[in-house]
Amino acid sequence: MNIGLFTDTYYPQVSGVATSILTLRETLEAQGHQVYIFTSTDPKVAKNVYERNIFRFPSFPFTGFPDRRLAYSGALHAVQIAKELDLDIVHTQTEFSMGMIGKFVAFTLKIPAIHTYHTMYQDYLHYVANGKLIKPGTVKTAIRNYLKNMEGVVAPSQLVLDTMLEYGVTAPVRVIPTGVNVHSEVTTEDVAQLRTQFGFETDTPVALSLGRLAFEKNIEDTINAFSKIVDTIPAAKLLIAGDGPARESLEKRVTDLHLEKSIIFTGMIDHSEVPKYYAMADVFVSSSDSESQGLTYLEALVQHTPIVVMDSPYVEWLISDPSIGISLNTVEDLGEALTTYLNKTAAVGDVTKRDIKIEEVSAEHFGNEMLDFYQTVINDYNANEEQTGDSLFGTISNPFKRWHE
Repeated sequence: MNIGLFTDTYYPQVSGVATSILTLRETLEAQGHQVYIFTSTDPKVAKNVYERNIFRFPSFPFTGFPDRRLAYSGALHAVQIAKELDLDIVHTQTEFSMGMIGKFVAFTLKIPAIHTYHTMYQDYLHYVANGKLIKPGTVKTAIRNYLKNMEGVVAPSQLVLDTMLEYGVTAPVRVIPTGVNVHSEVTTEDVAQLRTQFGFETDTPVALSLGRLAFEKNIEDTINAFSKIVDTIPAAKLLIAGDGPARESLEKRVTDLHLEKSIIFTGMIDHSEVPKYYAMADVFVSSSDSESQGLTYLEALVQHTPIVVMDSPYVEWLISDPSIGISLNTVEDLGEALTTYLNKTAAVGDVTKRDIKIEEVSAEHFGNEMLDFYQTVINDYNANEEQTGDSLFGTISNPFKRWHE
C-alpha cells in the first residue's frame, strides 16, 4: 500500500504528534508498505539534505507557536508528487496547511482521505491573542467542517471520540490508540551512567516529568507537590526534561521555593536518549489535564516505570493496576501518590498485568489497527465510487469553497 501522511509537524520538531507519525511510518514500513511524508520546511533541515520519502513545502512560523510551521504553497506540486507515487490513501495529521493540501490531493486524484485528530484545541486558545480571538465554539465549527467530507477519522482515545461526537462529526470514527516501540532496550549500565551524570546515587528516589514545557501542562502543580515531598524524602529528586515557553516561569518557581538542588531542568534531550530517562526514574509524573493520548505515559510504561497522572477516559483504560500507575482527580493528591513510588518500600501492584498492557500498546498493534482501517476505508470508498461516481468532495467544481463552508 502507498500511504501519504500530511502533517505540519515532523522531525526535527519535537511533539507528541511528530512521535506518533514517526512511529506509524516505521511500523508500516516494517510491514512492507510505502509511507511518504508531506510536511513543512524546517530551519533545522538544510534544503540540500536528502530525507528519504519526505517532501517539504515552503512554510513560515505559526503565530503563538514559533517552533511550529504552516506551509503557504505547494498544493499543485503535492498533487504531482502524489500522482507519481500512486498513493492509495491520504492520511492527514493536521487541520491546517498540509491538511488542506492533503484534502486537495485526495480530491484531485480521487482517492480516499482520513484524518487523525491529535490536538484538543480548546486547551490551547490562550496562545492566540490570549484567548480573546478564538472561542471554543469557533473550534467546534471549524473542526466539524474540516472533517465533513473525510472518509474516516482516527481518534487516539475515548476522550477524542467523545469530542468528535460532541462536535457533530458525521464521518466514521474509529478509536486507535497510538502505539510505542516496546522493543527499545535500556541496559543497567545506561541507567547507572545517566544517574552518575546527574550526581544521583543508585538508590536516589527520582521522579521524571518529560515533555514540552508549556503552560497548559500544569507542570507548576508538580513542582508545588514536590516541595512537600522533599520534607519527608530529603534525597528525592525531580527531573524536568524538555523545553518550551513555560521554562523560565517554572525555573523561577523552583528558585522561589529554594529547590534548585532537588529539582533539575535538563533542557531538550535527544529522542534516542528518552528511553534511558524513563528507565532511570522510579516514577513518571504529569499534572496535565489536557492530554488526548498521553504518549509519554506509554513510553514510561514500556520501560516499566509507573506513572502518576491526572484522570481521563484514556487513563481509565490505560491504568488497570498499581504496577502501571495511579490516576488522580485532583492535584492535591500528587504528593501522596508520588511518595508511594519514591519510597521504594515494596513492589506496587501485579507486574504481569503491566506486561499484558505493554503488549496492547505496542507499535505493531497500532500499525495493524491502522492498516485495517485503511483497507476498510479504501473498500468503502471504491464501492461508493462505483455506485455514484462521486469524489471525496462530491460533484462540485471548487473544493476550496467546500473547505471553508
